[in-house]
Amino acid sequence: ATVNDADKTAFACDVAREIAGDAAVNGAASPEMGAEDFAYFLEKRPGAYLFVGNGDTAGLHHPAYDFTDEGAAHGASFFVRLVETAQPVV
Repeated sequence: ATVNDADKTAFACDVAREIAGDAAVNGAASPEMGAEDFAYFLEKRPGAYLFVGNGDTAGLHHPAYDFTDEGAAHGASFFVRLVETAQPVV
């Protein structure tokens, strides 16, 4: 099972709110039943598996899925800010 660490999840949500705003972040999403290899990482180290939204489109593995180019900047900014916050330059 993929089980997020509560502290790491809160941290990721805080960073996401910096990038996308409070209304765009759901830190209390319902558990998902999908299988995920990331679970093995979370057995060894605390972390958080999360979804980066892509607007109003079908889910990622659905044939009608349409990548929203405008969302790429938000996703990239989130991951950059996550690293900058977690590992600040000394």
